[in-house]
Amino acid sequence: MVWRLSHVLGASQFDRRLLEEVYTEAEKMEFFAKTCPAVNMLQGKILTTLFYEPSTRTRLSFESAMLRLGGNVISTENARLFSSVSKGETLEDTIRVINGYSDVIVMRHHEEGAARRASDVSRIPVINAGDGPGEHPTQSLLDLYTIKKEFGRIDGLSAVMVGDLLNGRTVRSLSQLLTNYHDVKVYFVSPEEIRMREDVKKLLAEKGVAYEEHGSLNEVLPLADVVYMTRIQKERFKDENEYLRFKGCYVLGKENVGLMKPDAIILHPLPRVDEISVDVDDDKRARYFEQAKNGLYVRMALLHLLIK
Repeated sequence: MVWRLSHVLGASQFDRRLLEEVYTEAEKMEFFAKTCPAVNMLQGKILTTLFYEPSTRTRLSFESAMLRLGGNVISTENARLFSSVSKGETLEDTIRVINGYSDVIVMRHHEEGAARRASDVSRIPVINAGDGPGEHPTQSLLDLYTIKKEFGRIDGLSAVMVGDLLNGRTVRSLSQLLTNYHDVKVYFVSPEEIRMREDVKKLLAEKGVAYEEHGSLNEVLPLADVVYMTRIQKERFKDENEYLRFKGCYVLGKENVGLMKPDAIILHPLPRVDEISVDVDDDKRARYFEQAKNGLYVRMALLHLLIK
């Protein structure tokens, strides 16, 4: 296996062969995580988590992944306030400085394209942990890993993506990864004002991936193998009244889960607000907490592949 990425910045970097490499490595890491308290694959290596936006799962799973691999972690979880950026330091200068302290940087930023800017000046790997409304490639990698574990395949599946598709970086990245597979169909469900951006729809069309846009969730639930719910992202709206217009527009509850296929699965990148009722949590098709756990194995795999 020859790993050919220096940074993980976006879903377009991954073709089908590279995805299989990641998932083969993730399966190994899942085995290690379940059978060994820690391994020393990255002993002596240091991970910096540089987060300009809030995070729970992404930051903690990366930090846990590094520690389980025998490495160490240095971290700032609110870099907009508690780093030298508050004094006017540029992103590029921050990255150059961290290069002297660390072996890999995992960065979340509020500006789209920030991860690519960081990679342009970094001698060490940069992993994009979310850049505003741009992309979240490691989330989509763990999403796809979860789907593959559940069905044993990606080819031939249909996915319903629901919520704020205009600003949703997870659905943008996942849509791009799905173009590596055959006979996949995507149903985008959102209010008209926050539909999926044209660049993603153009890519799907170019790659021969069938997609449809809908305003109604119930009409497509019976067609889905994967129902991927997302929240309406308050932080992406400049006007709170505009956010309140869309908040709660799609809620997956017991009554409409009954419309789903018996073997379909429900995913969510989390955090959940009100778009999945808690009474769905005990449904056998709910996989969002397992999905979050899978993030540990995929991120262990990425760290090992990038800096071993």
